[in-house]
Parts: sequence; structure tokens; C-alpha cells
Amino acid sequence: MTASAATEAQEQHTPVEAVTSTLRDKLQQFLAFASLIVIFLFFSIASSSFLNYDNVTAILFSTVVIGLLALGTTFVIITGGIDLSVGTGMTLCAVMAGVLITKSGLPVLAGVIGAVLFGGLIGLVNGFNVSLLGIPPFIATLAMMLVAQGLALVISNSTPIYFTDSPSYTQISSGHLFGVDFPNAVLVLAVGVVISAILINKTILGRYTYSIGSNEEATALSGISVRRWKIVIYTLGGLFTGLAGVMISARLASAQPGTGLGYELQAIAAVVIGGTSLSGGKGSIVGTIIGALIISVLNNGLQIMSIPQEWQNVILGIVILVAVYADMARKRAVV
Repeated sequence: MTASAATEAQEQHTPVEAVTSTLRDKLQQFLAFASLIVIFLFFSIASSSFLNYDNVTAILFSTVVIGLLALGTTFVIITGGIDLSVGTGMTLCAVMAGVLITKSGLPVLAGVIGAVLFGGLIGLVNGFNVSLLGIPPFIATLAMMLVAQGLALVISNSTPIYFTDSPSYTQISSGHLFGVDFPNAVLVLAVGVVISAILINKTILGRYTYSIGSNEEATALSGISVRRWKIVIYTLGGLFTGLAGVMISARLASAQPGTGLGYELQAIAAVVIGGTSLSGGKGSIVGTIIGALIISVLNNGLQIMSIPQEWQNVILGIVILVAVYADMARKRAVV
């Protein structure tokens, strides 16, 4: 079946309704960007230590891991699914990079590729469980979250794996390619954003992703193998998880098997804040990156103002509630 069938399955409204829906989506994306500017200005006024080059670079640096996880999660959520395993899956991929490079003696490039592909394997298993076994995405990925957390501790013997003998590995994150003043990690995120935007907007994969989220039954009736494409989409999300594992371990110069929990919530929050609907069918890569930046700016600004961690969590929770309520209000307006 051609890609036009997926487009037809996705279109559920009249032309006027479609234009109105698009305008609402653009408005929500604009509001998210405006919120980012307001938050940035607030912290700039509240603290003299916030608005300087080093701190802005630190914000971008801290956005990399959340951003990469959120990019993969965007595809999954647009289909109407969810992935709770990205946090601990990222940690397991970091551990695998440590095992491949420091213990197996593989070249750094081979270790990086192996870790990213292992992330794809995690996504493949999630996709298989959701699509072929029919397990609800929440349960399937929750189980994978626990499995990945346990395997990371078992494989590493519950001890960090350090990359002290592989300085080139840490340069993947903190180095400066071609003399560019931004860390390599920021460039990696930028490339990930471009690739994701092309995939979601210019390829059959993107059209099928939106189509499945808009109306899975109609998409299947159009002759599209929904099960197969869901597996592909979850696998793609897993590849981003693997890449995030490489970036966080390169940044820390170690694979910390006890970390990871909580990152899935920040990734999902970034996607939702950016305007992606939890019910599927709506979302954008640009919005996701704006959401990731909002979270990073909030975390950074609150830390500079010496706000306790527990209150940082409270504020982030309120931001998520507001974003979800805005999504619900938008859907009610469409109806």
C-alpha cells in the first residue's frame, strides 16, 4: 500500500477543521517557545550567574541526554504508545559500552556502534511485546524498565565502569570538533534533531507514525502493516536510547549502573510540554526540543537559585500538569 493511503487514513477532518487544527498546533508550539523565553528571562533577572556564556553552554550540554531520549519518545507517543524504559535502557546501553570498550578491548567506534545497536534491540523487544504479543505499551515498557535496571547492575557487578584508558571516548561528548566552541554532545543532538525532523516530516515512516496515532484501525484497513511499523518505530526509539547512553557515559567518563531512573519522566515531560498529544496523532520534533530546553532551563535556574531538589520536582510536576491540561483543552476545542 502506498504512502497516500496512510495520509488518507490520517485525515479525519474537513479542510476547514484541518486548517483550524493545524493553527492550534502551531499556536501551542509558539506558546511553548514563548514560555521558554519567559522562563529564561525570569532566571536572567533573578540571578546574575544565569546569563553568561558558560552557563548557557552548560544548559545546552545538559539538554543533550534528555533531548535524545525525548526524540525517540516523540515517535512512540505520536503512535499513541509510551516508553517507560528509556531511562534504565539508557543506563544499560552505557554499561554495554563500558563492557565492550574497557573489558572486551574493542575500538571506541565499535563500542559506540554496539551500544547504540543494543538500544535498538531494547526497542525491538518493546515493539515485539506491544505489537505481536498485544501487551499494553505501559506494561510492556514498565517491565523492560525493570529488566534493564536489573541487567545494568548484574552486568556491571553493581560497580561503575570507568573509561580512564579510553580518553577518546570522553571526547565524543566533551571534545570540540573542528575547533567549534560548543561541545561535541551539542552537535550530536543537533544532528539527531535534523535526522528526526526529516524522518517525521519527509518519509513514509513519519506519515505512518502519524497515521497510526490518528486512527490505528483505519490505517490497518488501508492495508498498512501496523504491527510491523510499530516495531520499527519502537526500534528507532531504542536507537536514540542507545545514543543517549553513549553520550551520558562519555560525559561522566564512566558508566554508572545505578542511574537512569527518572530520565524517562523528563523525556516524556519534554515531549508533552512540546505539544505532542498523549493520545497520539499530534506532535513535532521542534516542539520536543523546546520542551527539553524548558526542562533544562528550569533545572539549571532552580539550582542556581539554590532551590532544594524536592521543590524542583514539585515545580516540574506542575509544569507537566499544565502541559497535559493544555493538550486536553485543545482536543476538547477540536471536538
